[in-house]
Amino acid sequence: MQDMNLTDLFVSLMGRVGLNYEFFATGYEAQIWRDGFITTLYLIALLIPVSLVAGLLFAACLRSGRVWFSAPVRAFVEITRNTPTLVQLMFSFLVLNTFVSNLVGGAQNNPLSPFFWVVAVVGLHIAALHAEAIRAGIEAVPASTVEAARGIGFSQLQILRYVEVPLALRASLPAIVNNLVNLVKLTTVGNAIAVSEITYASIMVWTQRDNVVSLMIVILLFFSLINIVVARVGLWVERRLAVPGYGL
Repeated sequence: MQDMNLTDLFVSLMGRVGLNYEFFATGYEAQIWRDGFITTLYLIALLIPVSLVAGLLFAACLRSGRVWFSAPVRAFVEITRNTPTLVQLMFSFLVLNTFVSNLVGGAQNNPLSPFFWVVAVVGLHIAALHAEAIRAGIEAVPASTVEAARGIGFSQLQILRYVEVPLALRASLPAIVNNLVNLVKLTTVGNAIAVSEITYASIMVWTQRDNVVSLMIVILLFFSLINIVVARVGLWVERRLAVPGYGL
């Protein structure tokens, strides 16, 4: 009862300044919006580790020195970072997803949901940006440091794992954090293929309530808050991993 009174009070106070949040007091529309809020948080929680792991693997391939590893990854990175994420998502969902459906005997047998395609496309898009940032960081590692590691018997893989990548991550952290901020914003492309994230849910509500301004304010505050947290955590990690005299 207390929660309902607080909700009614909030709706009433916002109504006095011309903002319509009456849907919060209804069961169906409020649930749609809450589900969209939670779905966006799920997307962010999945996309951050997916993009980081894939970005590290891409960077390793680019620096491998083996053409059969580096060439396909380089082609993917160039295509990915030079085309709009929305176009990539629509191509994946309308073309690749249809191809998968045909392979498994129809859409009813296709295990790949729209949610999967958002995670795959946005995750790999940001991974391509991470890969370029990490690659640049690896190339910035002093040659004397690499030679010293080689001199004590490290293999090329060990140099990459124990010397180049740890130092490169420190140098590339500002760019990686910036990519993660972009990642949070890109979750909104999911509404193009009916993934019920926060913008899609908001559209469903405001088509019934005509409260576009009210919900856009909430969406702006929502993403601003999340990205402030991402940026602050990134800054904290930068300071924790900082090596005096190197990169940071």
